[in-house]
Formats: sequence, structure tokens, C-alpha cells
Amino acid sequence: MRLLTTRPAPKEKDGFTLVEVLVTLAILAAVLPALLQAFASAARNQGLSDNSTTALYLLKYRMAEIEMEGYPDVGDESDEFGENTRYRWRSIVEDVDSEEVENIRRVQVTVTWIHRNRERSISMSTYIADRQMPQNSDQPSAVGNR
Repeated sequence: MRLLTTRPAPKEKDGFTLVEVLVTLAILAAVLPALLQAFASAARNQGLSDNSTTALYLLKYRMAEIEMEGYPDVGDESDEFGENTRYRWRSIVEDVDSEEVENIRRVQVTVTWIHRNRERSISMSTYIADRQMPQNSDQPSAVGNR
């Protein structure tokens, strides 16, 4: 005769149920594309920010060159920045027509570059005065007449 033995109650199994796995996959499917798009957008914006920072540095550099030359000639010039041919500059110097001030010129410098097949640019303007003293023979020189 065989004895009937009772089996112990089944213990809870470790792991996930099919429903839990499907819910997790559904949440990932909804959230993951948005996260990937956010990372891609951040990478694009970082590239634009780097280019803009470089362009601003080059713009200030070119403006400083013009200011160091003294009173610039009226005209329009453009060129590339040495070996860095990705960025181009253009400077426009024009007289300021005013009855109140004389010998003032407006200088505008623009730096352009291509980012993601679009032309981008940044500009800066300043005014430069002719700082040379007028040559008048009626006035004594600073050192005195000898």
C-alpha cells in the first residue's frame, strides 16, 4: 500500500510575469524615442554652440586688428581666417555723416560660416575716430617753439 503524501505549497518563484515584462516594454517603447531625440538635439546644439563661440572669438580678433591699425580707410574688404577656411570675414568701413562730429568712421565686421548646410553669421559694429591732432602752424607745439 502506498501512502499518500501531501506536497508542500509551491513557493513564490523569483522573476517577472509576462504581464510585467510587456508593461515594461510598452513604457520603454513610449519613452525611448523621446530620449534619443533629446540626445540628438543636444549634440546638434553643442556643435552650433562651438561654432558660434569660435566665430565670436574670430570676430573680436578681426575687430581688434582694425582698431590697432588706427583710422581705417573707407571701403569693403573680405577674406578667410588664415588656415581656418571654414570661417570668412567681411569688414565695411564708412564715414559717419554728421554735422556734430567729424572724422568718425563706422566699422562693421561680419563673420560667416556654414553649419549643417546653412550659412550662419555674427556681426559687430563700432566707431573709430581719427585721433591725430590737426596740423596747424599757428599753434605752438607741445614741446614749445625753439
